[in-house]
Amino acid sequence: MAAKRGRTGQRLELGLQLRQLRESCGLGDRGGGLTRKQAVQGLRVSEATLLRIETGALNFRNVGDLRKLLDKYGVNDEDVIESLINLNRESGHQDWLTQFRGLMPTGMPSFVGLEPEARSMRAYHPTLVYGLLQTQRYAHALLEAHKPVEEHTSEFVRSSVELRMKRQEVLTREDPVKLRVILGEAALRYPVGGAEVMHEQFEKLVTMSSWDHVTVQVLPFRPGYRSANDFAILDLGDDLPPRVQIDSAWGATHTSDKRREVDRFVRRFDAMTASALPPEDTPGFLHRLEREL
Repeated sequence: MAAKRGRTGQRLELGLQLRQLRESCGLGDRGGGLTRKQAVQGLRVSEATLLRIETGALNFRNVGDLRKLLDKYGVNDEDVIESLINLNRESGHQDWLTQFRGLMPTGMPSFVGLEPEARSMRAYHPTLVYGLLQTQRYAHALLEAHKPVEEHTSEFVRSSVELRMKRQEVLTREDPVKLRVILGEAALRYPVGGAEVMHEQFEKLVTMSSWDHVTVQVLPFRPGYRSANDFAILDLGDDLPPRVQIDSAWGATHTSDKRREVDRFVRRFDAMTASALPPEDTPGFLHRLEREL
């Protein structure tokens, strides 16, 4: 039996089903479904709100609007209607992520909420150790260094570190997410928190790279394909589309499940995998860097 989805996954599942119903209901000008603008006519939700619902960012606050929408889509099977109403109701409940939402940039909560449901993840970071691999002291030192610029409080730093450690539970649970990470050499040479913190971080990377479900590769300072920006790709199995997350220079996070965009980043990752050192060389590379500290 598949595990019950978290709240983010439930909202995404609801949104996907509603989008499919809208696009296939056959009520458009040429029988090709309804536009969002057509769909919300007569409802107390806006076109922008429906877009957010379809992308999993929101659920319906008023179940009457959901019933009206399903009626407009030609859905009259009571079992289907009740299933979607229950999905909408459950997706509105609070979960573990609720207390941390204010700490994350725009777009990031939806991605973090899906991490526990991923079958596998691929991630690249050119200049920092990827968050799911960081030690607590490394994460704290990194956030403390940014505090004066971002005007963060000490409480913000503490809670952000707590969130980062909480996210790492996807790698230590009974059925862990399969993770493959490529780190630029600069990510390992950039000093965060001093030599002691870096020693501890290197040891954690060596330990985690020995786990069967974690692969860590280093992209060294040599010719080969590389991306200027960090990104992560979630494989959510057969029922939900894969998703890519990219950080922006403005502090926001862009996520997309558009097949063309996801495929583009999959090709990037595959190209960097070919340019990076083999996974079995990672421990030796890290030990050499330790001796240089």
